[in-house]
Parts: sequence; C-alpha cells; structure tokens
Amino acid sequence: MSFLFGGGRPQPSSAEKIAAAETEIDMVTEMFNRIVRSCTTKCVQNDYREGELNKAEGVCLDRCVSKFFEVTMKVSEKMQSEGAAKAAAGGTGGGMFSM
Repeated sequence: MSFLFGGGRPQPSSAEKIAAAETEIDMVTEMFNRIVRSCTTKCVQNDYREGELNKAEGVCLDRCVSKFFEVTMKVSEKMQSEGAAKAAAGGTGGGMFSM
C-alpha cells in the first residue's frame, strides 16, 4: 500500500522482470537480424571473391548500420511525442489501430 502514499509505483515481481528482459532480448535480436539482412543484401556481393570485406563493402556496411539506427531513433522519438500528445489531450492511448 506504500505506493498510494507517495512510495512510487509498485515494484515488479521477479517473473515480470524476467519476462521484460526476455522481451527486450527478443526485440534486440530481431533488430540485429533486420540490420544484418538489410545491410548485407545492400552492401555485400553474392559472389564472394575475397575472404574479407573490401574497403567499399566495409564503408557501405558502416553507413547502412548508422542510417538504420538514425532512422530507428527518429521513428521512436516521433512515436513517443505522439503518445505524449495523445496522453496530454486525454486520449486513452489505445494503440496503433485506435480511432
């Protein structure tokens, strides 16, 4: 009951912490797989003439990953600001498909 009297929100249980950690690992793994799939397709030739990446491939991969993170951050910021605006306007924040 301490959360009712200024103690903050209730602490999550161990099971909730584990579930949150598993969800976070799944999200990071999915993002990594999307980066690898997208940037490899764009930057690395399929004929594999050399055992190592050449300079052009390395630069391309570096730029591709950088752009991927930049876009991901911009989308995240936009979604957060829209969510905050809806919350401030008294919206229920019913999710992506609410009208």
